[in-house]
Amino acid sequence: MAKPNLDTLQRIHLLHTCAIPFENIDVLLRREIHLDIESVFEKLVVAGRGGYCYEQNALLHAALEQIGFVVEDLGARVLIAQPAEMPPRTHRLLLITINQQRYIADVGFGGKTLTSALRLEADVVQTTDFGDYRLTLVDDDYLLSFHQQDSWQPLYRFDLQPQYPSDFEVANHYVSTWPKSHFCHHLMMCLKKPDGATLTQNDRQFNDGQPRTIDEADELYQLLQDKFGLQVSHPRHGFSLAEFAAICLP
Repeated sequence: MAKPNLDTLQRIHLLHTCAIPFENIDVLLRREIHLDIESVFEKLVVAGRGGYCYEQNALLHAALEQIGFVVEDLGARVLIAQPAEMPPRTHRLLLITINQQRYIADVGFGGKTLTSALRLEADVVQTTDFGDYRLTLVDDDYLLSFHQQDSWQPLYRFDLQPQYPSDFEVANHYVSTWPKSHFCHHLMMCLKKPDGATLTQNDRQFNDGQPRTIDEADELYQLLQDKFGLQVSHPRHGFSLAEFAAICLP
């Protein structure tokens, strides 16, 4: 029986990112993204698909609560693309409390997603098997950054105001339907590997340590299954080669 302690949290966090890929295919297929836990479980677990932050962290939240963890939902403003103005809260992450120590958990941020929970502690470099992260205080917010090429890359900033299902319903609708949303125009995939490797797919660019371009839809369709473990045959959540080709070819 799993116990609600730090070892359990870290183990589940890592295994989640190594088993369930980050992906936005349903957004590209113009399918509605359902966030109730029954729909999320069916898609990510039963159907063998992936999803993005609202789905990934909903599943993690439910699993942790079932074990006995104290879990809260938070919302973050994504800064990785260096927006000119402060963006809205469009990212979901979790706050976990264990013996009065707080941690953030996040299994849904693409290529820079966390593979282990981080202590909610400012100005401390926290090393993981997939890189170094740091939280700093900016006004009343926490800023999460990733160490990359001798500099710190801002990922997102957040405060500790609890978020509710309705907050995520609004944000989910916005990022999955707004015409200028990055999710609506670009294929994004990520899966972590237990050996410390990261697999990514951005449009036609596949990277498993040796970047290469994939020109044919059928090759990419098969790669998503072979490399990312994506299942495509579920009657509700699967998708055909023809459907996939229509969204990945210009």
